[in-house]
Amino acid sequence: MNVLKTMIFSFLLISGFSHAAPEIINANAVIYKTVEDITLKLHVYNPKKFDEQKIHNAIIFFHGGGWNNGNHKAFKRQSMYFASRGMVAISAEYRLKNTHGTSPYDAVEDAKSALRYIRKHANKFKINPNTITAGGGSAGGHLAASCGLLKMWDNPTEELSISSKPNALVLLNPVLDLGPDHYAHKRFGNDYKSLSPIHNISKNAPPTIILVGTEDRILPVPTVKKYQSKMESSGNRCDVVLYEGQGHAFFAKPPVKYFIETTDEIDRFLVSLGYLEGESTIKKQYKI
Repeated sequence: MNVLKTMIFSFLLISGFSHAAPEIINANAVIYKTVEDITLKLHVYNPKKFDEQKIHNAIIFFHGGGWNNGNHKAFKRQSMYFASRGMVAISAEYRLKNTHGTSPYDAVEDAKSALRYIRKHANKFKINPNTITAGGGSAGGHLAASCGLLKMWDNPTEELSISSKPNALVLLNPVLDLGPDHYAHKRFGNDYKSLSPIHNISKNAPPTIILVGTEDRILPVPTVKKYQSKMESSGNRCDVVLYEGQGHAFFAKPPVKYFIETTDEIDRFLVSLGYLEGESTIKKQYKI
């Protein structure tokens, strides 16, 4: 039996497969908002060797689920990884239709509240309030983009002098266009423009990277290209990375290679902004 185990292990090494060794980091939950009896939390992943005398760059993720369902654990792997790279990584809760009976408008308000809370308490989190990246997948990507572009849907009871606008955006198959013939348009009707990122692009939008599969039916490639064109014509940076033959939410599904590849791309994007330093370690932590 021991000989057999040795042979199998040797075969895996020769074949290029090996045991994954991601850096495991546990999150601390922080309440950032209470609405009636609903408590919303930020799940904060600090680097293992967290230096409270040092100021860190931060990234916050919003999960997908059509504004209906989902939870903060969807971006646990990404959060642990970017914490391992020295960032303060945060995965946020927000109100959902199936859980709280709320609308996408409420979700956008919550996302903005989360950004504002983080920036307001930058000293508590030991982060730079001017280098906060917001990211997310699908509806969560919509929330991140909304924080970066929409002028509406801030909670009027908050300190609006504190900006809820992120400094950079990382969008994985995000919902970008709520117009006619696009995903979820019927939920918004004639009011869609007030919540549709593509209809609210202006100069000084955060530098953005969009990662999407070429077979995504919720975010078709022509929509991504149109968004990129509008961003660039307004003087904004908008990188697009296409994954041939992949559908919606491909980065969160097997095989693990797409999680690795998208995280590697995000790492390089953040390095280009000066928010990370050195080489990506994702291919060392996770092996195909």
